[in-house]
Amino acid sequence: MTTGRIWQFCAALAVLGVAGCGSDRAADEPSIYGALKDAAAPALARATGGGEAPAPAAPPNPDQMAARALAANPAPLILAGLESSGATQVMAMTGENAGMRSYMSPNMQALILRGGILTGTKGLGHDLSVVDGDSPSLIRARRAGQATRIHRYISGDGVERPLPMTCNVTVGGAKSFAFAGRSWTATQVGESCRSGALTVENSYLVTADGQIPVSRQWIGQQLGYVTLQTIRP
Repeated sequence: MTTGRIWQFCAALAVLGVAGCGSDRAADEPSIYGALKDAAAPALARATGGGEAPAPAAPPNPDQMAARALAANPAPLILAGLESSGATQVMAMTGENAGMRSYMSPNMQALILRGGILTGTKGLGHDLSVVDGDSPSLIRARRAGQATRIHRYISGDGVERPLPMTCNVTVGGAKSFAFAGRSWTATQVGESCRSGALTVENSYLVTADGQIPVSRQWIGQQLGYVTLQTIRP
């Protein structure tokens, strides 16, 4: 991944409380890895109300949110941060069918994932109906290459509006981190997609067996990006 994309992804991880990005190549690439902590600080300050105006209330602590969720719910759990609203919430799996998992929040908003990759949303407004394309196979295999992605949305008149994109999948360095009592080692994978003037930059941490414990994925032009962190697989 490029330096800018890694910084952006690590800023999102900082908001969710994941330990700072790192790599066994940190000493060899100080321009990328040595600056990650500083790059994450402005985004974290904005998310927690830092800057010129004081925060009206303490931001939610992701570790505490995860601990409470683990104690209260035996289902698979994720922590989702919607960047457009600044909201971070725990979502529990409510159903699984043919590899598709539905995760729902207490306020009945839902994300649908296939193997950790977002394929749809419900209850958010401007929802993503479904995602097609061949980029997920490259991402989960941690393999660079060209791919396609099609986002489909249902407009207010009930007509499906497809958004086709061409994508370039790239593979970066390794990273180890811990969250919610679980340790992970994963590879940074980037997915850069274009459709006309629109550019989408998705980022993933992918394990050797194809799991995606952390990601930052684009929903749509109105909702923007969601950052996802696995609490319980």
